[in-house]
Amino acid sequence: MHVQQSIERKLTESLTPDHLEVINESHMHSVPPGSESHFKVIVVSPRFDGLNRIKRHQTVNAVLADELAGPIHALSMETYTAGEWQTRGGRTLASPQCMGGAKAEAG
Repeated sequence: MHVQQSIERKLTESLTPDHLEVINESHMHSVPPGSESHFKVIVVSPRFDGLNRIKRHQTVNAVLADELAGPIHALSMETYTAGEWQTRGGRTLASPQCMGGAKAEAG
């Protein structure tokens, strides 16, 4: 199973999200083509009701502990309740361009 599929399956089973996006952002970094090492997840879940941002991120990190200990190098996340997601109008934050590794040296 691919890393992205594993992330999607685990978050779906554990958080029963109202909305879930798992975006492989590896292509934006200095990694070989086809890599699955840098991800962004956007999760809207009733499990986040009453939790602050740190507790939400800890919840996601616990669900993805195996992936974070292995193939995932970087994980960006946006975690929302249904009300917060509705207030945002479904808008998400843009990911910054990578400036690490060979990309920083090229500039």
